[in-house]
Amino acid sequence: MRYILLVIFLNIIVVPGCRNKTSSGTKEVIIFHAGSLSIPFRELAKVYEQKNPGIKVLLEPAGSIVCARKITELKRPCDIMASADHAVINNLLIPDHTDWGISFATNEMVLSYTDKSPLASEINSDNWFDIISSEKVVYSRSDPDSDPGGYRAVLTIKLAEKYYGRNGLTEKLLKKDKNYIRPKEVDLIALLESSAVDYVFIYRSVAVQHKLKYISLPPEINLSDRHFDSLYNTVSLEVAGSSPRSKMKVSGEYIIYSLTVLRDAPLKEEALDFVEFIISNEGMDILRKNGQNPIIPLFTEQPDKIPARLLLYLNQDKPETVI
Repeated sequence: MRYILLVIFLNIIVVPGCRNKTSSGTKEVIIFHAGSLSIPFRELAKVYEQKNPGIKVLLEPAGSIVCARKITELKRPCDIMASADHAVINNLLIPDHTDWGISFATNEMVLSYTDKSPLASEINSDNWFDIISSEKVVYSRSDPDSDPGGYRAVLTIKLAEKYYGRNGLTEKLLKKDKNYIRPKEVDLIALLESSAVDYVFIYRSVAVQHKLKYISLPPEINLSDRHFDSLYNTVSLEVAGSSPRSKMKVSGEYIIYSLTVLRDAPLKEEALDFVEFIISNEGMDILRKNGQNPIIPLFTEQPDKIPARLLLYLNQDKPETVI
């Protein structure tokens, strides 16, 4: 049994690094990406592969912190990392594994449910916190130590306590239904669709992609509006860092997704070409169609490090508008 487990473990770590070129000569670009990007990235990969027959895009979704730790701890070969939070790339991958990141999309936190959810006909943006606080209701969120969607759910709850003036709301909700916490946000969909839980904190894009009902939360708490950043910054928590025993502080801020090509990417030029496709007008249209709002214009916090072919797509200042 130990031998079998060892073989499985080695396959997990070693095999992906051997996949950059197949026996037929096809080049395989490896992408570690946030789970919430799964559906749009599958479509992006499909369209790109049709345009580039010699390239296969291999997608490996996980919580963004887990994706980063595959690189920093497990030393897994990877060409592109796409994170649901630009801070993951900035804090965990720069400067040891890459020099830059491109901020390309945003999102918002919502509370999703189904027709079978208790009190589904009554829930709204003014009473949702009372409903999920009820012992008759089970709610779920993802793991803050693995997934930005998880710590953003906690930040949203903390902001809600202030916004609605409900002292003790954070403590009550964070103690409740801990058995239903999952590694990444998209894992919550199966719980919701099977009625194992009644409500879940997820990104609006995921709810749209899976055709789920959801409650829109006020912009003061849903992390969707950069003009509320000073308010979002008033709440924070500590989550897992780049190694098992390290921690990093995460403060509330407007949601920014970012991506990068790793410094030691086995197929760096091919990876840069796919990133160029993602941030092109065609790529942004695919994101938008899947409920993933692009940041317009795109921007970077490392303008002097961005490859020249990508810099043409960027505005070095943060955008004034998001659509």
